Amino acid sequence: MSSREHAPRSREIESALRRLGVGEVRTDSLTLGAYSSDASLYRILPSAVVMPRDADEVAATLHACAELGVPLTSRGAGTSVAGNAVGPGVVLDFSRHMNRVLDLDPEARTARVEPGAIHADLQRRATGVGLRFGPDPSTHTRCTIGGMIGNNACGARTLGYGRTSDSVVGLRFLTGTGETLRTTAPSGGRPTTTGAKQAVEALRRLTGDNLAVIRTSFATFGRQVSGYALEHLLPENRFDLGRALVGSEGTLGIVTEATVGLVRDPAHRVMVVLGYPDISSAGEAAPAVLGHRPTACEGIDSRIVNVVRERRGPGSVPPLPDGRAWLFVELVGSTAEEAASAAERLRADMDCLDHMIVTDPARAGALWRIREDGAGLSGRAQSGKPAYAGWEDAAVPPAVLGAYLRDFDELLLDFGLTGMPFGHFGEGCVHVRLDFPLDRPGGPARFREFLTAAARLVARYGGSLSGEHGDGRARSELLPLMYPPEVIGLFAQVKRILDPANLLNPGVLVDPDPVDARLRVAQAPPLRTGLALAYAHDGGDFGQAVHRCTGVGKCRADNTASGGVMCPSYLATREEKDSTRGRARILQEMVNGDAVTGGWRSPEVHEALDLCLSCKGCASDCPTGIDMAAYKAEVLHQSYRRRLRPAAHYSLGWLPRWARLAGIAPRLVNRLIRVRGIAPLALRLAGVDPRRSLPEFAPRTFRRWFADTADQRVQGGKPVVLFVDSFTDHFSPEAGRATVLVLEAAGYSPTITDQKVCCGLTWISTGQLTAARRILGTAVDALAGPARQGVPIVGVEPSCTGVLRGDAVELLASGAAAEVAAATRTLAELLGADPDWRPPRLEGVSVVAQPHCHHHAVMGWSPDAELLQEAGAEIRRLGGCCGLAGNFGVERGHYEVSLAVAGQQLLPAVEAAAPETVILADGFSCRTQLSDLTDRKGVHLAQLLKEHLDGAGNTGRDRSPTGRKP
Repeated sequence: MSSREHAPRSREIESALRRLGVGEVRTDSLTLGAYSSDASLYRILPSAVVMPRDADEVAATLHACAELGVPLTSRGAGTSVAGNAVGPGVVLDFSRHMNRVLDLDPEARTARVEPGAIHADLQRRATGVGLRFGPDPSTHTRCTIGGMIGNNACGARTLGYGRTSDSVVGLRFLTGTGETLRTTAPSGGRPTTTGAKQAVEALRRLTGDNLAVIRTSFATFGRQVSGYALEHLLPENRFDLGRALVGSEGTLGIVTEATVGLVRDPAHRVMVVLGYPDISSAGEAAPAVLGHRPTACEGIDSRIVNVVRERRGPGSVPPLPDGRAWLFVELVGSTAEEAASAAERLRADMDCLDHMIVTDPARAGALWRIREDGAGLSGRAQSGKPAYAGWEDAAVPPAVLGAYLRDFDELLLDFGLTGMPFGHFGEGCVHVRLDFPLDRPGGPARFREFLTAAARLVARYGGSLSGEHGDGRARSELLPLMYPPEVIGLFAQVKRILDPANLLNPGVLVDPDPVDARLRVAQAPPLRTGLALAYAHDGGDFGQAVHRCTGVGKCRADNTASGGVMCPSYLATREEKDSTRGRARILQEMVNGDAVTGGWRSPEVHEALDLCLSCKGCASDCPTGIDMAAYKAEVLHQSYRRRLRPAAHYSLGWLPRWARLAGIAPRLVNRLIRVRGIAPLALRLAGVDPRRSLPEFAPRTFRRWFADTADQRVQGGKPVVLFVDSFTDHFSPEAGRATVLVLEAAGYSPTITDQKVCCGLTWISTGQLTAARRILGTAVDALAGPARQGVPIVGVEPSCTGVLRGDAVELLASGAAAEVAAATRTLAELLGADPDWRPPRLEGVSVVAQPHCHHHAVMGWSPDAELLQEAGAEIRRLGGCCGLAGNFGVERGHYEVSLAVAGQQLLPAVEAAAPETVILADGFSCRTQLSDLTDRKGVHLAQLLKEHLDGAGNTGRDRSPTGRKP
């Protein structure tokens, strides 16, 4: 259904909901487009999105839907990979308001939560009192407890803590008829149910009439998640309706509150990594691990590890034992000795190629992060093509896992598909994404054919189509291949008892939609012509580039504590449209031309991208490799090409040009902007927020200083070209001067290009890509000669260095750009790789470091951290963005968000820092934000190093200094 056809129904629904007092109802095409997909392959445009504030609003929404005959789908974080959280009609987003941990009782070891409560938030509360919520899916940083209940989520540590159904103590639950059920399952007591008496009695009778079928068809092994969990209704399980409702995927009712059990966190953990020749061998070995009572036993393939190394750099993966597949095993103990002893016993018992015992929590955490990001990292198959969910989490009894994996490999060969398997091997659950040919004629039919064959294979091994994500739209139609007709009939009867009008999540589990209906990628036409950027990794197709987003939703999590950047604007607004995923969805809808019909200039597209900081955090932090900064530049380029642009595009976008003009008489310009009334007028005309300050131009540019001191320049050192960007040249030449002095002290002879060159960054960020190509092309031409001769190019400003390393290749698509990119280094990269260089001593120096977003995303900040650690500095590395992000935080309409982003990490850290603490900020925009919002000043790494060179042997070199004293 098109957006035009949706409109009358949307208005009718909104009107009905408003009359019933439902506050936040959205029917605009931007919101509907953002909620048209979850983390699955499926796309269904809803008619309305409701963000309920309490259970009364949920009940009112259900009542309105019943009166109008409108379907209703519950949604948490939208991380469902089977299409469980998309549907026509109304989508209920619980994550916006009903997201609280209402109560935590350490004595009873329970917590009471709203369905939109984030797993990580509950976990933080629980660990604060020495407890934990047991299930821990890989999406734990953003998934909701309600979503986990809907899918009966498990995670890596189910061996130790069980599934979500094992942790549910009680539910408050609205049936499809609007009746309220309350279930409780006190520890050691009898589960009870109150409310909806007729429905409960009908379920008792249905169970009693089908005892033999239920006893023989369900709970055959731990990861049998497909269908309804009717085994909990058996008399021997005391008719535990609460647990039976877990995993019903929102098709039987709506959870409005849950009480969950908590467990004691073990005192000590140890990780054992076992290496095997291939993934099937690892699967075959997994059952032997179970006798050692691990809390986790995960399988991972070398193909995923290689993707991490390729995308995040060689140092991103700690050394692994020999092998091409590994088992990651976690063992626990009440003492460190007990855990270590368990690890030794496991090592001695396992027949593997190699092994490694990991006791360092940081190192173990780095390995577990690879596993957590598996779904996104496997989004590109070995073939280089996009890989999709669809056959995502099938499970077989662990004893037959190795044989199943071998047969599964044969099946992939038969269909010409590739993927990267990983998963919960201790429980026989395998995750994989496959390069289905969905973009080709007949692709959906081939997709259907494979899923059918794969379902038959799993059934032959006595397995489950779903091991933890639920059946959703991807597998519900295939359930008859797994269950006999009488079980399928039971599912239908349960549905009729609790949701007789089929309002709740229709098309899932009972009377399912076809598995190949409403496929998101298959609806997307290619977009390859007239583009400014190359999209080399996506076949030159903008549509394929934006469909990199699989919806795993890492952009909705707060990743800043671990040094992540993505997605700062979402953390500021908590709006789906402001997440990387939400923006990708709107761009996908733009390409589809259905819900978003105006092409590049669509208001929905520009609203979704308005608060994108172009920080590039997603380019490194999103496991799928989305680069929203590049997509935003493309959109702005296409929208304003040969048209009048916003004022900020001319003022801020052309800043290097204005700086060059101001450089003729910088002191005069500085005096003029200090004249009363001039600065506010200039800011207004420039499209700049009046609360911002105008940066002063340097009285002497860096280039002028470099020329004036030419006779003092050190000769005969190792050659290096310093890339002089416009910000360093005109606004902070002191950073450039410090870089020269540090390089000279390290034995280098820096030179600069004869002509003034610019990377074109400000033109890129404002989407003036034709001009940017010309400007950047000139810079690349000037640098290509030294690059070909093997001379390193060192950038001072991280954002401009990032352009040379990344954007230049995409924008110019030339061999010269690739050569320059390969030769470009940060200061820390160059010095850290020099065997003759030693950093000056920084013992006793406390550093709060705000890495520039582009530095983090494109080059990586690890070399800087390693350099500072080697020097002896005490470092606190901040995550997130400073909030200024080039022109973003300066433009009118962005000030509040810029301030909120700064408040996530930077401002609290600076406020808490002692006066003598160094605030390290290589980025000019980061230092500008500091100056605007605090009374502290930021310094560049080169300035910090320069201040600690003393000319008395502590020059940063093992040999005698050849440079002059700073």
